[in-house]
Amino acid sequence: MADVTLPSLGESVTEGIITQWFKKVGDAVARDEPLFEVSTDKVDSEMPSPAAGVLTQILAQEGDTVQTGARVAVIDESGVAVVASTDAAPTSATSTATPAVAPRATPSPGTDVATANGVVVSPVVRRILADGGVEASTVAGTGPGGAITRRDAERAVAQGPTEEVVVALSNGRRRMGQHMSVSVLSAPHGFVAVEVDASVFDDLDAQGRETREGFAITDETVVTIAAVRALAEFEFLNATFANDQLTLHRTISVGFTRHLDDDGMLVPVVHAAAGLTLRALSRRSAELDERLTSRQLSADDLMGGTFTVASATSEHTLWTEPIIIQPQVAVLSIGAVRHVPVVVQREGSPVLAVGRRVILGLTFDHRVCDASGATKYLERVGELLGGLDVASER
Repeated sequence: MADVTLPSLGESVTEGIITQWFKKVGDAVARDEPLFEVSTDKVDSEMPSPAAGVLTQILAQEGDTVQTGARVAVIDESGVAVVASTDAAPTSATSTATPAVAPRATPSPGTDVATANGVVVSPVVRRILADGGVEASTVAGTGPGGAITRRDAERAVAQGPTEEVVVALSNGRRRMGQHMSVSVLSAPHGFVAVEVDASVFDDLDAQGRETREGFAITDETVVTIAAVRALAEFEFLNATFANDQLTLHRTISVGFTRHLDDDGMLVPVVHAAAGLTLRALSRRSAELDERLTSRQLSADDLMGGTFTVASATSEHTLWTEPIIIQPQVAVLSIGAVRHVPVVVQREGSPVLAVGRRVILGLTFDHRVCDASGATKYLERVGELLGGLDVASER
């Protein structure tokens, strides 16, 4: 017998939620074949089978929270898959005793079902309710066993919901809330913001918003280049704080906040960002975003960040005051790059002109930094931003 355990899923991850079993008891499985899916606060992952054989026990059901290292299933490495018919089939002299491994089952479009409050909901019904903005839990089913029929769904959409609905938070949003709560309670947060010259974006617009390799150059990557280079002079911000000790990191690994619609936030990390050009950082961040979109981020893509950048959530965002990602000690926020009226000196006289500005904010851990140090860092980022040679780095 081979025990199936929940493996370690990365630094600081101690548990996961079993979201789906791809096999049922009695099914044959091949070694390294996807066996079940687990969701953590970092990433959703398919777990491979550690052995070949027959799945004889499932010890953790879908929806169960399981600690890393805990047993979740048992595989009989000498077992034979259960067959539907008990009739003995003739055995030829050349037949082998080794059972064929069943391929991973793919449900047909007509049989894929889900449940709402324990009642079966078909894909057609789910689509009708979703399009009409009606929660399945609010619909009284008239089908067998209380199942929601298509007619029930159409009637509910036509009438609209009539009761308040309590909707459970998604796993991602729940975990994000837990981490943010712990961060606020464990670290005294401070925040400062400064407005800096963003004329470099005029140069960028004039030369094109793509690198020579064809990757998009975003406002975020431009500011991040300056932020990373400034950290070389403010290394106490590229650090982690734990057990009353501050650890300064010689390697700068930058995390970028990414919002997942209704499922919270992830922070993919560009490792070893110091020394990257604007062209290289644009490529690395684009690759991470592509893996995020295709849900192919690995645990390594989300681990090891030493500093975080949070970009404007819309073109109208002046600044945000983000919460520190523990155990880091700072997070830089980038406001929208704006055209604004500015006063410039021409021939010794002040003149009103159109300029570009961006507000940079820094949330910092007051145990390792104060407003003065944070302000100096932001001003240095602004200086480096103004001196960035876009032409040579794109």
